[in-house]
Amino acid sequence: MKKGFIVCMLAAVATTAFAKKVKFAVDMTGITVNSTGMHIAGDFQTLAGYPGGDFSSDGTPLTQEIANPNIYSVVVDIPAFAKYEYKFLNGDQFYDAEFVPVESRVGYDFNDNRWIYVDSLANDTTFAGAIMFAGNAPSGLTLVRFMVDVQNESSLNAAGVHVAGDHQGFDPATNRLYSFGGSVYEIINYVTAGTHTFKYYNGNTALTGEVVAGTCAVAGERVLAVPHDTVLSTVCFSSCDACIAAGIAENTPKMNVDMYPNPASEYTTLKFNDNAIHTVYVKDIAGRIIRSYADYGNAELRIEKENIPSGIYFVSIENTDRTNTALKLIIQ
Repeated sequence: MKKGFIVCMLAAVATTAFAKKVKFAVDMTGITVNSTGMHIAGDFQTLAGYPGGDFSSDGTPLTQEIANPNIYSVVVDIPAFAKYEYKFLNGDQFYDAEFVPVESRVGYDFNDNRWIYVDSLANDTTFAGAIMFAGNAPSGLTLVRFMVDVQNESSLNAAGVHVAGDHQGFDPATNRLYSFGGSVYEIINYVTAGTHTFKYYNGNTALTGEVVAGTCAVAGERVLAVPHDTVLSTVCFSSCDACIAAGIAENTPKMNVDMYPNPASEYTTLKFNDNAIHTVYVKDIAGRIIRSYADYGNAELRIEKENIPSGIYFVSIENTDRTNTALKLIIQ
């Protein structure tokens, strides 16, 4: 009995040891709130213990804050060191979901969800601020999406890639960037409009900062003018320009895939132009995988409609050479 109790306790500790409190909040100023209330849908709902599974439209209601009735929020306890995707809903159906601006989207494979990377186990609550519904930033602030390519670094620090600037006190340990794949790391921060300075770090200490010289920097710091929501161009670590991968761009094979018929009423067929093995995912507009085909080696793949409802879907394809593409599929 004691042994079983100890095992349960250890399991509970292991489950919570890497958990982090995260606050999601939305500002509904000037917008009439649906009688069914405000909700959030995302890929964290199962981990946070909410019913209905991930991207459930009615499983996670938001609470109206007393101090500011225009703000609706929820605090969840979810694992740290992970990327999460989500949307706010003015109601409890998926057609009530906000239209997320391009600057705030995941942006890859036609994914239009918001995203956040939970990068800390500190004993506090991660909170980016109350984002305007269908907007890019909290009221009075401006979005900046920092992006850096570290492909020319000999190694990556185990502490991760960071950014620090005058918008967050020049602390290289606060804002850890996330990579959706490859060597590009990014993060969304909210700053006041104006001119700011910053730099990237291959690590989380002052000694791991890049050394930048050129038109983009003054005294070793990058200079950024922020007149409006801004997605920065991807630059190479310690450079003002994009990384140059000699010979790779010219020799990288392109994956051309034919998909027909599209729109499809009963089925669609993918026709591959290479002899590689492919992995194919069919995703709905919430980014949920509804059909998958792993290690598929034939030249054509027929995707049957079967129980897939009519609507817009995205077909994500990757081959064994790590070449990938995505196609929009309309099912009637």
